[in-house]
Amino acid sequence: MKDKIKIIIVDDESLARQITKNYLANRSDVEILAECSNGFDAIKKINELKPDLIFLDIQMPKLNGFEMLELLEDPPIIIFTTAYDHYAIKAFEVSAVDYLLKPFSEERFSNAFQKAVSQLGDRYQQNSAIQNIIQQRDEKIEFLERIVIKDSGKITIIPVEEIKWIEAQDDYVLINSEKGRFLKQKTMKYFENHLNENQFVRIHRSYIINLDFLQHLEQTDTESYRLVLKNGKELPVSKTGLTKLKSTL
Repeated sequence: MKDKIKIIIVDDESLARQITKNYLANRSDVEILAECSNGFDAIKKINELKPDLIFLDIQMPKLNGFEMLELLEDPPIIIFTTAYDHYAIKAFEVSAVDYLLKPFSEERFSNAFQKAVSQLGDRYQQNSAIQNIIQQRDEKIEFLERIVIKDSGKITIIPVEEIKWIEAQDDYVLINSEKGRFLKQKTMKYFENHLNENQFVRIHRSYIINLDFLQHLEQTDTESYRLVLKNGKELPVSKTGLTKLKSTL
């Protein structure tokens, strides 16, 4: 490539950022545009500077790496740098080029960088290295701890324990929480898979409820049930939803 590869480093640990810079120091084909210690700063820099590649930590305060990516207008090529291997499936889902487990060697770093170089023209190519990590361990689903909502330039973070219920709204879902009601462009299936099944139950094709806000379940006729939340909201319960609810309670 004739042009230099423009890079932003995102990690809340200064030592980790320095290690990445040291590994890049001898390369004449790169330009480090910025380094960021948190997700909010990174969003601004990435949207403003348009890097080709970001080295991204996952566990960071306020916004983690995945939440940050969700808020980007046009995410660049991604190489994750993390101390945790259990995020591999999520990394695969966002088409990361590679997944570097800290501490990583300069040789391992160089291999990941070369993959990024070769894939800059094909940002959606699947990464075999991440697949190998997934295959080498018993991957556990990482349940959501919070949901990030971006609306008209405003960012709202909703801890999942504040969600009362979620309902389907065409191509969106409507999240009903203690902070208010928010639309999110995700599917019901996504939330069913990524919320703790011991806490959140899909009671109907259009509704997922938080058991902490359940008041009672009542039978409306011979085969029909409805659920009443603590705020008085009534929701229908399907036969499948009733089975799931009874097995969880």
